[in-house]
Amino acid sequence: LASTAFAIGGLAGWTRFRSQASRGQADDLGGVDLPGSLTGIEIHEGPPVGLNAARVALIQNHVARTWAATAAIVHPGIGMRGADDRARMAKGLADLIDQAGRTELIDEVLLLVRTVPEDGAERDEWIRRHRRPDGPVQARAINDDLQRVLTQASVRTEAFVTIVVPETRIGKAAREAGRGVEGRAQVMYGLMAEVEAQLKGGLGAVAVTWLTSPELAVACRTGFAPGDRAGIVDALLAAANGEDVTADVPWAMAGPSGADVVARHYSHDAWNSISATIKLPVKGAVLGALAPVLTPTEPGERRSFLVAFPILSQAKAARQTASREWAADMGQGLRERARMRSTTKIRDAAAQVRALEAKQARGSAVTRPYAVCTVTVPKTVRVAEYGRRLDAAIRRAGFAPLRLDVSHDVAFAASVVPLGVSLTRTGDA
Repeated sequence: LASTAFAIGGLAGWTRFRSQASRGQADDLGGVDLPGSLTGIEIHEGPPVGLNAARVALIQNHVARTWAATAAIVHPGIGMRGADDRARMAKGLADLIDQAGRTELIDEVLLLVRTVPEDGAERDEWIRRHRRPDGPVQARAINDDLQRVLTQASVRTEAFVTIVVPETRIGKAAREAGRGVEGRAQVMYGLMAEVEAQLKGGLGAVAVTWLTSPELAVACRTGFAPGDRAGIVDALLAAANGEDVTADVPWAMAGPSGADVVARHYSHDAWNSISATIKLPVKGAVLGALAPVLTPTEPGERRSFLVAFPILSQAKAARQTASREWAADMGQGLRERARMRSTTKIRDAAAQVRALEAKQARGSAVTRPYAVCTVTVPKTVRVAEYGRRLDAAIRRAGFAPLRLDVSHDVAFAASVVPLGVSLTRTGDA
């Protein structure tokens, strides 16, 4: 059925996207022009907040009927941390999900990480400002050689956290705060403060910056076209030095100039992407288990993944856990009456159900986490080979990959562009 619908969409031209700017029809530069599942996105600027009076971008999805806000975070990582520090951060992540569930507003917490090939833009600007013309020629040559070699072998990590609130939940609270976008902004600001405190506390984030509309547009544009980052950074640095340069990316140009959905990959501008989804195994996963997925294999390759935590409401979680516990007790009683031996798998499943019910009864949130991984490479190389390497990296991490064929555009939007889009659908629970 999915293949038939995809074929019909291809014949009808629904899988091809051409931006209005590429056709010379971009009349409103502030209007969002994005492909696929991002077509219903609208960006609002919230009221000034904080010492810098920043206007945080509020993401409204008219199709999914949700509101979202995205923060860029800086984290020292866990590569050199001991077992105690990792356990503390894992507990901090669990506390973040529990806290989001207790708000009864946040429907989903999305963690997105991108490893972008290093372009050396900041280093070039630093050298331009600090290099002395009378410096030793040999030292200059050595520094240039080191910069050229290390830039090709280096990657830059970008991390984002997005909270998603359904319109059905935020509407009532917004009426008490002033209605409209202003009322919803006040509600979102309160949720953002709670999440930021938990990110800096339990998870150990060094900095949490809620993105404004221009910053979010840059993150969106570099998601579709990683090669554009160097030019954007040069413009931002020039504007910071007082030069008359347009550094902002208009939302009408934040997306790709053209995008095509192919059955086996997603084509956007001069890049191709392949995505795969993974499910948390029954035995669980340790913190940092997805690190091998972010390791690129060739220069110019970008890896990214999204870890989504859809949070069930307390009432729905209570019904599900009660139903599962009743089924486990009924099955155990029938096996005992029939004098059937319970296997280890059955006993473990029953114990897991009872442990889940005990945690839910004590106030813990119930979530079904999943992840989406994406590899992006230029069109000059074979994307199928890099898709195979992505699958191999996922298996080395201890997970089983599932290629999201026929729906790579949705997977790309979820795992690369931090606009609050995920694979979660209404009624999945």
